[in-house]
Amino acid sequence: MTSLTDRKNAAISRGVGMTTQIYADRAENAEIWDKEGNRYIDFASGIAVVNTGHRHPKVIEAVKAQLDRFTHTCHQVVPYENYVHLAERLNALAPGNFAKKTIFVTTGAEAVENAVKIARAATGRQAIIAFGGGFHGRTFMGMALTGKVVPYKLGFGAMPADVFHAPFPIELHGVSVEQSMAALKKLFAADVDPARVAAIIIEPVQGEGGFYPAPTSFMKALREICDQHGILLIADEVQTGFARTGKLFAMEHHDVAPDLLTMAKSLAGGFPLAAVTGRAEVMDAPGPGGLGGTYGGNPIGIAAAHAVLDVIEEEKLCERANQLGNRLKQRLAAIREKAPEIADIRGPGFMNAVEFNDVKTNLPSADFANKVRLIALEKGLILLTCGVHGNVIRFLAPITTEDEVFAEALDVLEASILEARG
Repeated sequence: MTSLTDRKNAAISRGVGMTTQIYADRAENAEIWDKEGNRYIDFASGIAVVNTGHRHPKVIEAVKAQLDRFTHTCHQVVPYENYVHLAERLNALAPGNFAKKTIFVTTGAEAVENAVKIARAATGRQAIIAFGGGFHGRTFMGMALTGKVVPYKLGFGAMPADVFHAPFPIELHGVSVEQSMAALKKLFAADVDPARVAAIIIEPVQGEGGFYPAPTSFMKALREICDQHGILLIADEVQTGFARTGKLFAMEHHDVAPDLLTMAKSLAGGFPLAAVTGRAEVMDAPGPGGLGGTYGGNPIGIAAAHAVLDVIEEEKLCERANQLGNRLKQRLAAIREKAPEIADIRGPGFMNAVEFNDVKTNLPSADFANKVRLIALEKGLILLTCGVHGNVIRFLAPITTEDEVFAEALDVLEASILEARG
C-alpha cells in the first residue's frame, strides 16, 4: 500500500516544503490527531493562524451560520453588511488617532502587495525600504521585500526594482539601533533619494527572521524619519497581530501609529482572510477598481473574523498571552542553567523564541535547534524553527491552550532540550 508521503511526493511540487510528516485527521484547541490516531500538542498553530485555537466553538458557530445564508457573491459585485462592519471594527481597533479605512484580501502576501500599491498611489513615489531578515511573502514583491535569500528568492530570477534593505537592529548580533539608523541614512545618501521613497515596511517583531522585537526607540526614530521625508510607514502585522504579543497589535507596544497596517493569519481563526487598514486619505488614493479581488473578504472569513475579535475580548486573550509567555520564558530560563546552548530567550506576550549557539564556538547552531525540534516531535510536540541562521525555535501555541496541556508541553520541551545535549 502506497504511503501518504509517497503519494505526496508523486503528486505535489517539492517546492511546497513540509516541516513534519504528520497528516492531520482532526484538531481541537491546541491538540492535533493524525491519521494513525497519534496525538500532538500544536505549538505552531498553522504558523500563528489559530491564536484562538483549532475549531474555537464561537468561530465554528459563526461560520456555520454564514454557510446557511451565502458563501460567495464577490463584494465588488454584490456587497454584504458584515464586510462593512468588520472594516468599521478594524478601523476603530488599529492604532492611530485618525480616520481610517480598510480593504480585505485573502493572504498576508496579498495584503503586503496592496499596501505597496496604496503607498505608491498615495505618494506618487516608487521606492520601498525593508529590512534584513524580514519576511513579507512569496509573491514577487513579497520576495523582493523579504530580507532572506534561501529558500525564498533562490532560483526565481530578478526581483522587482526600487526595493532597498537596511539592517534590522539586533543587539545580540552586534547591530544597535544607532547603527541601523546610520545605515538607513547612508542608504539615502548612496542609493536612493528619500524624496523617491514611498514607504518603509517593518515587522514590529520579525517572524521568519527570528522573532526579534524592534526596539521602541527604533520604531519612534523610523516614525520621525518618515514624517521628515513624507514617507509612509507600513507595519506588517501579519504574524504579530491579534493578541499574539499581548496587545491586539504589536505596534501598540511602541505608541507609534503606522500609516498602513497589514494583517492576515489569525484574523479569521483558520479561514483565509487578510486586510490592509490605514489612514483614510491614503487608503483612498487608488481609484475604483484599483484594489480588490474575487475572493477578497470572502463572507465565510469575514464571519469567522467577527467571532475571533469577540473571543479575544471576551476571553481576555491579550492578558492570557502575557501569562503564558511569562510562564514559558521562566521555564526556559530555568532550563538555561542546564543547557548553555541557550543564547537568548525573548519575545513580547506569547510571541516567544529561544536561540541556540554552539557552546564551543558560540556561533549560531541550526543543528542543535533542529535536533530539539525533531526530538520534541517524537515526543508529541510540534515546534517550528526560524531565523536567518536557522538556530531559533519560535513558539506559536494557541493563546487558548489549556493550563494542563501547556504544562505537559513545557515538560516535553525541557526533556527535548536536555536530550539534544546528550
